Amino acid sequence: MKLIDFDQGIVALAPLAGYTDLPFRNVVKKFGADLTFSEMISANALQHNSKKTFKMLEKSPLETPYIVQLAGSDLSVIREAVEMLNDIEGIDGIDLNCGCPVPKVVSQSSGSSLLLDLPHLVNILETIKKYSNKQYTSAKVRLGFVEKIPEQIGKAVESSGVDFMSVHGRTRAGAYKAPVDYDAIARVKQSVKIPVLANGDITSFEKAMEVKEITGCNSLMIGRGAIGNPWIFYQLKHAKESVDSEIKATIILEHYDSMVEFYGSQGVSMFRKHLHVYSKGVAEASSFRNKINTIVDSNQMRDEIENFFNIRH
Repeated sequence: MKLIDFDQGIVALAPLAGYTDLPFRNVVKKFGADLTFSEMISANALQHNSKKTFKMLEKSPLETPYIVQLAGSDLSVIREAVEMLNDIEGIDGIDLNCGCPVPKVVSQSSGSSLLLDLPHLVNILETIKKYSNKQYTSAKVRLGFVEKIPEQIGKAVESSGVDFMSVHGRTRAGAYKAPVDYDAIARVKQSVKIPVLANGDITSFEKAMEVKEITGCNSLMIGRGAIGNPWIFYQLKHAKESVDSEIKATIILEHYDSMVEFYGSQGVSMFRKHLHVYSKGVAEASSFRNKINTIVDSNQMRDEIENFFNIRH
């Protein structure tokens, strides 16, 4: 059974460390995302049976299809991690991170450093494909490490036998600051036959339409553009250029409730960083932030959210 309909075009939530945890994925899935990915999972941490890592693998009942993103470089460790994931039901695919620019990841020859050794990148993807019992294998890449080599990366990834790939339109050197090169994503798309998801700075409905037009990709992946803005998935699902404040408020409260349900009382303080972004541009935002920064009681926090965002019962 085809879980992902690339012919129709999909919108996926990108893996984002510290943000795209189960509660956030649950909310975007409920309001319009077609596909969700776990936060980046270290193959080494999985191999060492890290409790925290296994917690990160948990998914919401709504998350089908759900793909786990692995980071790693050692073939035997990758194989072992894949075999461990094989035993976990409810995972529909394994994605290889070939784009993370963080020095700690790059120094371990993982993430975007794999773009410096395309034959090894292909070996890793072939290893995942060979040993995985999941329906999908995929890769998330950037345009290169320092120089842009979109066609070489596209052809290398495709040659490994993956089912699809997502492309962030910057090099590793471009980090998150350089302008996104959507024309280069188009070049990847033109060089392969597998589905390509365009990724990078998709922050609004209008921008999403523009990116589809320039790249020729009918599927998109949204990451940081969804933080404080998860209703972008609702907009794309329902083809709406704007969202009314009632829907936004519903999504914010749903996100909060999911956080408390998943993390317990710790979810209250963890949600502050989200509220700081959600309240941007709203009247009295700074006094609201000052108030919530000290709240630890889940009911009190919920009341403050309802009051601030005018949520009616």
